Amino acid sequence: MIGMRFTPKGFGGQRRNPDQVKRDGWHDQQMLAVSVHDDRLTWPERALVEQLGAKLFGPRPEGKARNG
Repeated sequence: MIGMRFTPKGFGGQRRNPDQVKRDGWHDQQMLAVSVHDDRLTWPERALVEQLGAKLFGPRPEGKARNG
């Protein structure tokens, strides 16, 4: 056998962008993934996300690099 002649299930095809993965997670599993730095949020919404994150997971370390 020289090589694979088929694509195994779960491989190949189109890769979903991160927002589509988040949208699907919300619709299918009621999981919310949101960045405090998301430009679509107003400042009160960002504050709410920050408060929820701190309540559930503890405060973020000061000076932590931004990822978003």
